[in-house]
Amino acid sequence: MASPSVEISIDDYLRKRLMPVEGVIPQLAGIDMHGDSIPVGQVGGDLFEYLNFQQRYNIDARIARARRLAEEYLQPLPEGQTPRNGVDAHVEWLKSRPGYSEALAAQYRQAKSSEQLRVAENLHELFTTAGVLLVDAQGHGIISAKIASTVHDTFHAIILSELDNYGKITPEFFERINLRLALSVTARNALGRSADDNSREIATMLYGEIRPDGRFRFVNFGHPPPLVFSAEYGRFMEVDETRMAQFLPLGLEIPEDHPDRSRYFSMKLRSRQMDDSDVAELTLMSRGDILFLYTDGVYDGSDDHDRQQIERIIGERKYQSSREISKAILDYAVERDKLLLQNNQPELVDDKTAFIIKRT
Repeated sequence: MASPSVEISIDDYLRKRLMPVEGVIPQLAGIDMHGDSIPVGQVGGDLFEYLNFQQRYNIDARIARARRLAEEYLQPLPEGQTPRNGVDAHVEWLKSRPGYSEALAAQYRQAKSSEQLRVAENLHELFTTAGVLLVDAQGHGIISAKIASTVHDTFHAIILSELDNYGKITPEFFERINLRLALSVTARNALGRSADDNSREIATMLYGEIRPDGRFRFVNFGHPPPLVFSAEYGRFMEVDETRMAQFLPLGLEIPEDHPDRSRYFSMKLRSRQMDDSDVAELTLMSRGDILFLYTDGVYDGSDDHDRQQIERIIGERKYQSSREISKAILDYAVERDKLLLQNNQPELVDDKTAFIIKRT
Protein backbone atom coordinates (compact mmCIF):
# COMPACT_ATOMS: atom_id res chain seq x y z
CA MET A 1 0.00 0.00 0.00
CA ALA A 2 1.33 3.39 -0.94
CA SER A 3 2.02 5.66 1.96
CA PRO A 4 -0.28 8.71 2.13
CA SER A 5 1.21 11.91 0.78
CA VAL A 6 1.68 14.80 3.16
CA GLU A 7 0.78 18.18 1.71
CA ILE A 8 3.16 20.97 2.54
CA SER A 9 1.79 24.45 3.21
CA ILE A 10 2.81 27.35 1.01
CA ASP A 11 4.52 28.93 4.05
CA ASP A 12 6.63 25.84 4.66
CA TYR A 13 7.42 25.53 0.96
CA LEU A 14 8.65 29.11 0.64
CA ARG A 15 10.57 28.99 3.92
CA LYS A 16 12.51 25.94 2.77
CA ARG A 17 13.22 27.51 -0.63
CA LEU A 18 14.57 30.69 0.93
CA MET A 19 16.86 29.11 3.50
CA PRO A 20 20.28 27.64 2.68
CA VAL A 21 21.09 24.01 3.31
CA GLU A 22 23.97 23.37 5.73
CA GLY A 23 25.70 20.98 3.35
CA VAL A 24 26.12 23.56 0.59
CA ILE A 25 28.47 25.90 2.47
CA PRO A 26 31.46 26.31 0.10
CA GLN A 27 34.82 25.24 1.45
CA LEU A 28 37.55 27.69 0.38
CA ALA A 29 41.13 27.59 1.62
CA GLY A 30 41.65 30.39 4.13
CA ILE A 31 37.99 31.37 4.28
CA ASP A 32 35.40 30.57 6.97
CA MET A 33 31.83 31.60 6.18
CA HIS A 34 28.43 31.17 7.73
CA GLY A 35 25.10 32.93 7.83
CA ASP A 36 21.50 32.48 8.87
CA SER A 37 18.08 34.10 8.63
CA ILE A 38 15.20 34.54 11.08
CA PRO A 39 11.83 35.53 9.62
CA VAL A 40 9.40 37.64 11.64
CA GLY A 41 6.64 35.09 11.11
CA GLN A 42 6.32 31.65 9.60
CA VAL A 43 7.97 32.90 6.44
CA GLY A 44 9.70 36.17 5.49
CA GLY A 45 11.08 38.22 2.65
CA ASP A 46 14.78 37.64 3.33
CA LEU A 47 16.57 35.28 0.97
CA PHE A 48 20.05 34.11 1.82
CA GLU A 49 21.92 31.55 -0.24
CA TYR A 50 25.43 30.24 -0.74
CA LEU A 51 26.51 29.60 -4.31
CA ASN A 52 28.71 26.52 -4.19
CA PHE A 53 29.75 26.33 -7.85
CA GLN A 54 31.48 22.96 -7.55
CA GLN A 55 28.51 21.34 -5.90
CA ARG A 56 25.73 22.91 -7.94
CA TYR A 57 27.36 22.62 -11.39
CA ASN A 58 29.59 20.02 -13.04
CA ILE A 59 32.49 22.37 -13.70
CA ASP A 60 34.77 19.64 -15.11
CA ALA A 61 32.14 18.61 -17.65
CA ARG A 62 31.52 22.22 -18.64
CA ILE A 63 35.25 22.84 -19.16
CA ALA A 64 35.49 19.69 -21.28
CA ARG A 65 32.55 20.83 -23.40
CA ALA A 66 34.04 24.29 -23.92
CA ARG A 67 37.37 22.80 -25.05
CA ARG A 68 35.59 20.35 -27.36
CA LEU A 69 33.63 23.19 -28.95
CA ALA A 70 36.82 25.23 -29.34
CA GLU A 71 38.18 22.41 -31.52
CA GLU A 72 34.91 21.73 -33.32
CA TYR A 73 34.36 25.37 -34.25
CA LEU A 74 37.66 25.40 -36.19
CA GLN A 75 36.67 22.48 -38.42
CA PRO A 76 34.83 23.33 -41.66
CA LEU A 77 31.49 21.60 -42.09
CA PRO A 78 31.81 18.65 -44.51
CA GLU A 79 29.87 19.17 -47.72
CA GLY A 80 26.24 18.06 -47.50
CA GLN A 81 26.11 17.71 -43.71
CA THR A 82 23.66 19.58 -41.49
CA PRO A 83 25.20 22.19 -39.16
CA ARG A 84 26.67 20.69 -35.98
CA ASN A 85 26.38 23.88 -33.95
CA GLY A 86 25.58 27.58 -34.09
CA VAL A 87 28.93 28.42 -35.67
CA ASP A 88 28.27 26.08 -38.59
CA ALA A 89 24.82 27.61 -39.00
CA HIS A 90 26.23 31.13 -39.05
CA VAL A 91 28.88 30.20 -41.62
CA GLU A 92 26.13 28.75 -43.84
CA TRP A 93 24.33 32.09 -43.54
CA LEU A 94 27.54 33.95 -44.41
CA LYS A 95 27.78 31.94 -47.61
CA SER A 96 24.47 33.42 -48.73
CA ARG A 97 25.70 37.00 -48.28
CA PRO A 98 27.61 39.14 -50.78
CA GLY A 99 31.36 39.26 -50.24
CA TYR A 100 31.66 35.82 -48.65
CA SER A 101 35.09 34.21 -48.66
CA GLU A 102 36.69 31.18 -47.08
CA ALA A 103 39.06 33.54 -45.24
CA LEU A 104 36.08 35.34 -43.68
CA ALA A 105 34.62 32.04 -42.49
CA ALA A 106 37.98 30.95 -41.07
CA GLN A 107 38.34 34.22 -39.16
CA TYR A 108 34.88 33.83 -37.68
CA ARG A 109 35.58 30.23 -36.67
CA GLN A 110 38.86 31.28 -35.04
CA ALA A 111 37.10 34.02 -33.04
CA LYS A 112 34.36 31.69 -31.79
CA SER A 113 36.93 29.02 -30.91
CA SER A 114 38.88 31.58 -28.89
CA GLU A 115 35.69 32.51 -27.01
CA GLN A 116 35.28 28.90 -25.87
CA LEU A 117 38.87 28.75 -24.65
CA ARG A 118 38.15 31.81 -22.53
CA VAL A 119 34.95 30.19 -21.23
CA ALA A 120 37.05 27.20 -20.13
CA GLU A 121 39.52 29.50 -18.32
CA ASN A 122 36.69 31.37 -16.57
CA LEU A 123 35.05 28.12 -15.50
CA HIS A 124 38.32 26.95 -13.97
CA GLU A 125 38.26 30.01 -11.69
CA LEU A 126 35.02 28.73 -10.15
CA PHE A 127 36.92 25.94 -8.39
CA THR A 128 38.28 28.62 -6.03
CA THR A 129 35.27 30.94 -5.97
CA ALA A 130 32.23 31.01 -3.68
CA GLY A 131 29.15 33.15 -4.20
CA VAL A 132 26.64 34.56 -1.74
CA LEU A 133 23.22 36.01 -2.53
CA LEU A 134 21.22 38.25 -0.18
CA VAL A 135 17.75 39.49 -1.11
CA ASP A 136 15.44 41.56 1.08
CA ALA A 137 11.90 41.88 -0.26
CA GLN A 138 9.86 44.80 1.04
CA GLY A 139 7.73 43.92 4.07
CA HIS A 140 7.49 40.45 5.55
CA GLY A 141 5.10 37.57 5.16
CA ILE A 142 4.02 35.38 2.28
CA ILE A 143 3.90 38.14 -0.36
CA SER A 144 7.45 39.21 0.46
CA ALA A 145 8.55 35.58 0.38
CA LYS A 146 6.99 35.21 -3.06
CA ILE A 147 8.93 38.27 -4.32
CA ALA A 148 12.18 36.87 -2.91
CA SER A 149 11.37 33.52 -4.52
CA THR A 150 10.90 35.26 -7.88
CA VAL A 151 14.40 36.74 -7.61
CA HIS A 152 15.76 33.33 -6.58
CA ASP A 153 14.19 31.54 -9.55
CA THR A 154 15.25 34.23 -12.03
CA PHE A 155 18.80 34.16 -10.67
CA HIS A 156 19.21 30.41 -11.11
CA ALA A 157 17.54 30.28 -14.51
CA ILE A 158 19.74 32.99 -16.03
CA ILE A 159 22.99 31.77 -14.48
CA LEU A 160 22.86 28.63 -16.62
CA SER A 161 23.09 30.76 -19.75
CA GLU A 162 25.90 32.82 -18.20
CA LEU A 163 28.02 29.75 -17.53
CA ASP A 164 27.36 28.40 -21.03
CA ASN A 165 28.25 31.64 -22.80
CA TYR A 166 30.90 33.18 -20.54
CA GLY A 167 31.90 30.70 -17.85
CA LYS A 168 31.19 33.33 -15.21
CA ILE A 169 28.58 35.85 -14.07
CA THR A 170 28.70 39.12 -16.04
CA PRO A 171 27.12 42.55 -15.45
CA GLU A 172 24.51 41.76 -18.13
CA PHE A 173 23.26 39.00 -15.83
CA PHE A 174 22.16 41.55 -13.22
CA GLU A 175 20.47 43.78 -15.79
CA ARG A 176 18.22 40.84 -16.69
CA ILE A 177 17.27 40.25 -13.05
CA ASN A 178 16.66 43.97 -12.61
CA LEU A 179 14.32 43.99 -15.60
CA ARG A 180 12.44 40.96 -14.25
CA LEU A 181 11.23 43.00 -11.27
CA ALA A 182 10.45 46.13 -13.30
CA LEU A 183 6.86 47.13 -13.98
CA SER A 184 5.80 46.21 -17.49
CA VAL A 185 3.62 48.79 -19.25
CA THR A 186 1.69 46.01 -20.99
CA ALA A 187 1.15 44.01 -17.81
CA ARG A 188 0.04 47.12 -15.90
CA ASN A 189 -2.45 48.04 -18.64
CA ALA A 190 -3.77 44.48 -18.73
CA LEU A 191 -4.39 44.65 -14.99
CA GLY A 192 -6.20 47.95 -15.36
CA ARG A 193 -3.68 49.94 -13.34
CA SER A 194 -2.82 53.58 -13.86
CA ALA A 195 0.63 55.14 -14.02
CA ASP A 196 -0.07 56.67 -10.58
CA ASP A 197 -0.45 53.24 -8.97
CA ASN A 198 2.73 52.74 -6.95
CA SER A 199 2.17 49.08 -6.08
CA ARG A 200 5.12 47.01 -7.24
CA GLU A 201 7.42 44.20 -6.23
CA ILE A 202 10.38 45.80 -4.46
CA ALA A 203 13.47 43.97 -3.30
CA THR A 204 17.08 44.86 -2.59
CA MET A 205 19.81 42.47 -3.68
CA LEU A 206 23.50 42.02 -2.98
CA TYR A 207 25.46 39.33 -4.79
CA GLY A 208 29.16 38.81 -4.22
CA GLU A 209 31.95 36.33 -4.85
CA ILE A 210 34.80 35.62 -2.45
CA ARG A 211 38.23 34.20 -3.37
CA PRO A 212 40.85 32.54 -1.12
CA ASP A 213 42.98 35.70 -1.13
CA GLY A 214 40.19 37.60 0.63
CA ARG A 215 38.94 39.54 -2.40
CA PHE A 216 35.17 40.08 -2.37
CA ARG A 217 33.66 41.45 -5.60
CA PHE A 218 29.98 42.36 -5.51
CA VAL A 219 27.07 44.27 -7.01
CA ASN A 220 24.52 46.11 -4.92
CA PHE A 221 20.90 46.99 -5.74
CA GLY A 222 19.66 49.14 -2.86
CA HIS A 223 21.10 46.88 -0.15
CA PRO A 224 22.92 48.13 2.98
CA PRO A 225 26.66 48.10 2.17
CA PRO A 226 29.02 45.43 3.56
CA LEU A 227 31.11 46.23 6.63
CA VAL A 228 34.75 45.21 7.06
CA PHE A 229 36.00 44.44 10.58
CA SER A 230 39.75 44.69 11.14
CA ALA A 231 41.06 42.06 13.56
CA GLU A 232 44.17 44.17 14.15
CA TYR A 233 42.33 47.38 15.07
CA GLY A 234 39.26 45.71 16.60
CA ARG A 235 36.73 47.85 14.76
CA PHE A 236 34.89 48.39 11.52
CA MET A 237 37.08 50.14 8.98
CA GLU A 238 35.91 53.20 7.10
CA VAL A 239 35.19 52.33 3.48
CA ASP A 240 34.96 54.88 0.70
CA GLU A 241 31.40 54.18 -0.41
CA THR A 242 31.70 56.66 -3.29
CA ARG A 243 33.92 54.08 -5.00
CA MET A 244 31.26 51.37 -4.67
CA ALA A 245 28.46 51.63 -7.23
CA GLN A 246 25.02 51.14 -5.70
CA PHE A 247 21.88 51.00 -7.79
CA LEU A 248 18.28 51.47 -6.74
CA PRO A 249 16.39 48.36 -5.58
CA LEU A 250 15.59 45.83 -8.28
CA GLY A 251 13.21 47.00 -10.95
CA LEU A 252 13.13 50.70 -10.03
CA GLU A 253 15.78 51.96 -12.44
CA ILE A 254 15.96 51.06 -16.14
CA PRO A 255 19.03 52.12 -18.17
CA GLU A 256 18.32 54.63 -20.93
CA ASP A 257 20.19 52.55 -23.51
CA HIS A 258 18.18 49.38 -22.85
CA PRO A 259 16.23 48.44 -26.00
CA ASP A 260 13.05 47.74 -23.98
CA ARG A 261 13.25 50.90 -21.86
CA SER A 262 9.96 52.27 -23.20
CA ARG A 263 8.17 49.05 -22.27
CA TYR A 264 8.71 49.49 -18.53
CA PHE A 265 7.92 52.10 -15.92
CA SER A 266 11.01 53.40 -14.16
CA MET A 267 11.37 55.67 -11.14
CA LYS A 268 14.69 56.84 -12.55
CA LEU A 269 16.57 56.34 -15.79
CA ARG A 270 20.17 55.22 -15.55
CA SER A 271 22.46 56.70 -18.22
CA ARG A 272 23.81 53.30 -19.30
CA GLN A 273 23.73 49.59 -18.66
CA MET A 274 26.07 48.03 -16.11
CA ASP A 275 29.63 47.11 -16.96
CA ASP A 276 32.66 45.80 -15.07
CA SER A 277 33.37 49.23 -13.57
CA ASP A 278 30.15 48.90 -11.54
CA VAL A 279 31.39 45.79 -9.73
CA ALA A 280 32.72 46.89 -6.34
CA GLU A 281 35.57 45.18 -4.51
CA LEU A 282 36.58 44.84 -0.85
CA THR A 283 39.53 42.87 0.46
CA LEU A 284 40.09 41.10 3.75
CA MET A 285 43.74 42.07 4.06
CA SER A 286 44.86 40.07 7.12
CA ARG A 287 44.08 36.87 8.97
CA GLY A 288 41.10 37.32 11.26
CA ASP A 289 39.55 40.15 9.21
CA ILE A 290 35.80 39.81 8.82
CA LEU A 291 33.27 40.83 6.19
CA PHE A 292 29.78 41.39 7.57
CA LEU A 293 26.73 41.19 5.29
CA TYR A 294 23.22 41.72 6.62
CA THR A 295 19.66 42.83 5.96
CA ASP A 296 18.03 45.85 7.57
CA GLY A 297 16.25 43.70 10.14
CA VAL A 298 19.67 43.37 11.77
CA TYR A 299 21.15 46.75 10.86
CA ASP A 300 19.82 49.36 8.46
CA GLY A 301 23.24 50.83 7.70
CA SER A 302 22.59 54.11 9.54
CA ASP A 303 21.85 53.49 13.24
CA ASP A 304 25.04 54.32 15.16
CA HIS A 305 23.98 52.41 18.28
CA ASP A 306 23.35 49.19 16.36
CA ARG A 307 26.64 49.58 14.52
CA GLN A 308 28.53 50.00 17.80
CA GLN A 309 26.81 47.01 19.37
CA ILE A 310 27.52 44.77 16.39
CA GLU A 311 31.11 45.98 16.33
CA ARG A 312 31.40 45.08 20.02
CA ILE A 313 29.90 41.62 19.45
CA ILE A 314 32.32 40.86 16.62
CA GLY A 315 35.26 42.25 18.57
CA GLU A 316 34.52 40.02 21.56
CA ARG A 317 34.24 36.96 19.31
CA LYS A 318 36.79 37.68 16.59
CA TYR A 319 38.70 34.50 17.44
CA GLN A 320 35.55 32.38 17.20
CA SER A 321 34.09 30.74 14.10
CA SER A 322 31.89 32.53 11.60
CA ARG A 323 28.96 30.41 12.79
CA GLU A 324 29.37 31.58 16.39
CA ILE A 325 29.75 35.22 15.35
CA SER A 326 26.69 35.26 13.08
CA LYS A 327 24.61 33.54 15.78
CA ALA A 328 25.65 36.13 18.37
CA ILE A 329 24.64 38.98 16.05
CA LEU A 330 21.23 37.42 15.37
CA ASP A 331 20.73 36.82 19.11
CA TYR A 332 21.37 40.53 19.66
CA ALA A 333 18.86 41.47 16.94
CA VAL A 334 16.20 39.17 18.42
CA GLU A 335 16.65 40.70 21.90
CA ARG A 336 16.42 44.19 20.40
CA ASP A 337 13.16 43.23 18.70
CA LYS A 338 11.71 42.13 22.05
CA LEU A 339 12.31 45.63 23.37
CA LEU A 340 10.64 47.13 20.30
CA LEU A 341 7.56 44.98 20.86
CA GLN A 342 7.46 45.92 24.54
CA ASN A 343 7.56 49.58 23.46
CA ASN A 344 4.66 49.01 21.03
CA GLN A 345 6.81 49.44 17.94
CA PRO A 346 6.06 46.24 15.98
CA GLU A 347 6.43 48.10 12.68
CA LEU A 348 10.19 48.32 13.33
CA VAL A 349 10.58 44.53 13.59
CA ASP A 350 11.71 42.91 10.35
CA ASP A 351 13.17 39.69 8.96
CA LYS A 352 16.81 39.26 9.95
CA THR A 353 19.81 37.89 8.08
CA ALA A 354 23.48 37.97 9.18
CA PHE A 355 26.34 36.55 7.15
CA ILE A 356 29.99 36.41 8.19
CA ILE A 357 33.01 35.84 5.92
CA LYS A 358 36.23 35.46 7.90
CA ARG A 359 39.77 35.18 6.61
CA THR A 360 41.56 32.48 8.60
